[in-house]
Amino acid sequence: MSRLPEKFPEYSIMYKTILKQIKQLEKTEPSLQEKNENELKIQRYKVELNKIKKKFPENYFDEIDYSCE
Repeated sequence: MSRLPEKFPEYSIMYKTILKQIKQLEKTEPSLQEKNENELKIQRYKVELNKIKKKFPENYFDEIDYSCE
């Protein structure tokens, strides 16, 4: 296993929190305008998730992805 980032607990918590926000946004049934805003938020959140994932060893977050559904 590769080395974990220096602040890995914080990144791990951030990852879980962002993933939870994405799941909540996907579950809501907003109006058309809110839907567009939610899609933009989800896209931004996914970019942040990818940034965090790159700091960790490969497959580190695979279990978390499924446990937060």
